[in-house]
Amino acid sequence: MAQIYIAFVDTPGFFAGVIRRTIKQKYIHVAVGLDPYLEEAYSIGRRHPSIPLIAGFEKEDKRKILRAFPGADYMVCSIECTVEQKEYIAKELREAMKRRFSYHYTVLGLPFILLNRPFYQKNHYTCSSYIARLLSEAGVCRWEKHFSLVTPKDFYEYKEKQKIFEGSLRELTDAVRKTPELKRMPVFHFARPAYAGAAYMKPGYIKTVRKRGMDYER
Repeated sequence: MAQIYIAFVDTPGFFAGVIRRTIKQKYIHVAVGLDPYLEEAYSIGRRHPSIPLIAGFEKEDKRKILRAFPGADYMVCSIECTVEQKEYIAKELREAMKRRFSYHYTVLGLPFILLNRPFYQKNHYTCSSYIARLLSEAGVCRWEKHFSLVTPKDFYEYKEKQKIFEGSLRELTDAVRKTPELKRMPVFHFARPAYAGAAYMKPGYIKTVRKRGMDYER
């Protein structure tokens, strides 16, 4: 088995506050990652973290986000999938990145979410509807509603995920900076309870074990 990772993001700001009040949840943005440290993660979101009105498909850059939002909080969850499903997701994300300027944020679709009416305009998504469609097409997640109606709250309430990190973006970024060898390790799954902070990310907690001839971290 393999894992894909969903990052839940809480950033300050006026627009974030509006969304937060609408969905009644702290985390108002989601991204999908191929590793638990979000070194390769993608979303429909701001093309530049400090400019909210220009949005589309982008690769997440934690360091740019941190400069724009020093107080940002993250929660990272894993969802199990097959190796083939993960390969499909990775291929789709990387292909979408090549055509990233063809994807846009669906401003017109927002009222339909409030009305609970499906609405889809080609290549226009919210952060959550894009990921919902991708994971559905990969056979990883199934929804009881049209993908255009899936919100970050639906991902937050998704029962098949496991929380592996919750804390500040600075903690997550510092963990990778202090242990650069982690970037080269195979994708792994923390076999530990959820933890609100970065202690499990510290070198003293990381062990490499041999399993079926491959290196894993746990």
